[in-house]
Amino acid sequence: MHVNTLILGAGAAGLFAAAHAGPRTLVIDHAKAAGEKIRISGGGRCNFTNLGASAANFISQNPHFAKSALARYTQWDFIDLVDRHNIPWHEKTLGQLFCDTSAKDIIAMLRAEMEAAGAQLWLETTIVEVSHTGSDFTVTVERGGKRATVKASALVVATGGKSIPKMGATGFAYQLADQFGLDVTDTRAALVPFTFSDERFKPLAGTATPARVTTQDGTSFDEALLFTHRGLSGPAVLQASSYWQEGEDVTVAISPELDLASLLKDQRRTQGRKALTTALATHLPQRLVDHLADEVDLSGNVGDISDTRIDALTSHLLNWPLRPSGTEGYRTAEVTLGGVDTKGLSSKTMEAKAVPNLYFIGEAVDVTGWLGGYNFQWAWSSAYAAGTAIAGRLG
Repeated sequence: MHVNTLILGAGAAGLFAAAHAGPRTLVIDHAKAAGEKIRISGGGRCNFTNLGASAANFISQNPHFAKSALARYTQWDFIDLVDRHNIPWHEKTLGQLFCDTSAKDIIAMLRAEMEAAGAQLWLETTIVEVSHTGSDFTVTVERGGKRATVKASALVVATGGKSIPKMGATGFAYQLADQFGLDVTDTRAALVPFTFSDERFKPLAGTATPARVTTQDGTSFDEALLFTHRGLSGPAVLQASSYWQEGEDVTVAISPELDLASLLKDQRRTQGRKALTTALATHLPQRLVDHLADEVDLSGNVGDISDTRIDALTSHLLNWPLRPSGTEGYRTAEVTLGGVDTKGLSSKTMEAKAVPNLYFIGEAVDVTGWLGGYNFQWAWSSAYAAGTAIAGRLG
């Protein structure tokens, strides 16, 4: 079988590239269904983009690389597509856009766009071998118990990173990059909970609080923090994990928007007989107050507490140094940090500079977004860049 374009991976980037790559496009994937990570994303509602998406929301060894693709296919372009398919959506917080009903609406939209473009989809198809002979790529696959050979003028690698291996994620994109002489930057789990080997937060599991989490390089995120059996999670922690290095501390500020010192001083004047722990629990979760009593002196009534003690307490709450043992790893990571080195790719087309007609898109590339729809936007933008470049060349 000969096609113009063969796309490896039927996730967000692969499906979207298929809608733009022009005639005689084939997408293959080993999964039973297309877009499985889309289906589970955003609690099943798919946080499909972010109103504020820009290159500043991405981590890469080349922070400028994402600018071109993001500028040529923006969040507004994708929102327009969603609207044209009559998919209802809403903004949740911080510019994050979700489907009103189900993430399956986005998958159906992508399938419809792909099929309208005439692209084919082969699921439950395993890649056996990839080679490059002359002007074509030759891919041997196994499908339905039989082997087949697909020749393609252009090959698009959209197989993602290593995150969530139970859904079939592997480092296949990195193996292909290595096979074709492209460098791959160090990879690690990102947007992932922190773990603590001493299980210190186990009694707090399920407790949430507003927080600011700051990594050692000074990067801060203000969102919710969630205590878990294993450690810390919640949006602020997931964001910080992308900037954290093993062995480093993070600094947690509990409810940084509260002027807790002033509140306690007011309570000292009006509710002096209340225990300090009771006074604190009117502003912070009770279980967190109980936990802090092991680290800070919370004895006595609020009326007996000096300014010095109040200031020391609030300073601790705003500058709580913690050293995670590690993270939960790829098992629960939303994305993989790092990937195919952007030095080897065109920022306009995602094509490998040294191998004509070979493209890497989406999570496989060393472009990693913040939490909140940014990684999906990179999938759409990078897929559009590659797809339209292929259509222009081969269509």
